[in-house]
Amino acid sequence: MKLKMTALVASAATALTLASAPASARDYISIVGSSTVYPFATTVAERFGRSTSHPTPKIESTGSGGGMKLFCAGVGTQNPDITNASRRMKKSEFEQCQQNGVKDIAEVVIGYDGIVVANSAEAKHVDLTLRDLFLALAKEVPNPNGKEELVANPYQTWKDVNPALPNTKIEVLGPPPTSGTRDAFDELAIEGGCKTFPWLKAIKSEDKGRYKAICRSIREDGAYIEAGENDNLIVQKLQKNPAAFGVFGFSYLDQNRGKIQAANVAGNAPTFDTIASGDYPLSRSLYFYVKKAHVGVVPGIEGYVKEFTSEKAWGPDGYLADKGMIPLGDDLRADMGKQARNLTPMTGDELH
Repeated sequence: MKLKMTALVASAATALTLASAPASARDYISIVGSSTVYPFATTVAERFGRSTSHPTPKIESTGSGGGMKLFCAGVGTQNPDITNASRRMKKSEFEQCQQNGVKDIAEVVIGYDGIVVANSAEAKHVDLTLRDLFLALAKEVPNPNGKEELVANPYQTWKDVNPALPNTKIEVLGPPPTSGTRDAFDELAIEGGCKTFPWLKAIKSEDKGRYKAICRSIREDGAYIEAGENDNLIVQKLQKNPAAFGVFGFSYLDQNRGKIQAANVAGNAPTFDTIASGDYPLSRSLYFYVKKAHVGVVPGIEGYVKEFTSEKAWGPDGYLADKGMIPLGDDLRADMGKQARNLTPMTGDELH
């Protein structure tokens, strides 16, 4: 009985928080999250603001991790309504949401993106393998003498890593740990290269924690430079320093062709087709998450979601494809569109 009463009190408090400060406190949609999704969400927001009676949603580029933290802080108009992410919500984040009263969360996969490793268009074009990226950027790597043991990363130049690569200093500008792009890069590129060593791959079945510590840790000796959440800034720095490489989403490459070029990874160039098919090994899905408790309290959320998941926006010939987002396949897009319109809540079981 006590537990039931506590639940009723908590439910009433949540309802009071929402009911006491709806449109008067905030009549615009608040969106946070991924810098990769930011340009797509901004384009949708501008179209939504022009074509409806609602104010244009306010969007902040906080990084996927930062967005999740803000989104999961609680229910009420002082908290964001939607968060964008360039990787899926983690189970720990879902649990944090639940603990803070953010119970019903709708997940929508909006399209695909590729993580590119790019340099100045004036520099030499390179072909990289996943192993090259691991050896160049991991905190610890296999001993170059061939022993099955780990040593602090000794490699100073790309040529040290692979004789076929340029004799230039390893200098990679990339996102910080709060970024979904960084999470995905660690998983797809660094871990992808780590797994090419059978004895390292075998550690996963023995000790998952140790395996993750080895295969997803980036060196901290200056070879990898955290450049914040502003991918446009990375592009500008690459133009000034042709010897450096940058890590960011495909859309920024697409918008800056002629200024920068992307390395091939595992023999594949990042293109619409190779990312959509999964042939490009650094491909990932993009998401947004909606706080269902805010629907009907903050005006326009359902309309914004409908605009984002309309064929004119996310379809193969939609305006988001023109911005560099790779559309979902027809069947998945239809399923996701239905899930978005219904704002189907997650259970948490789909996460790991």
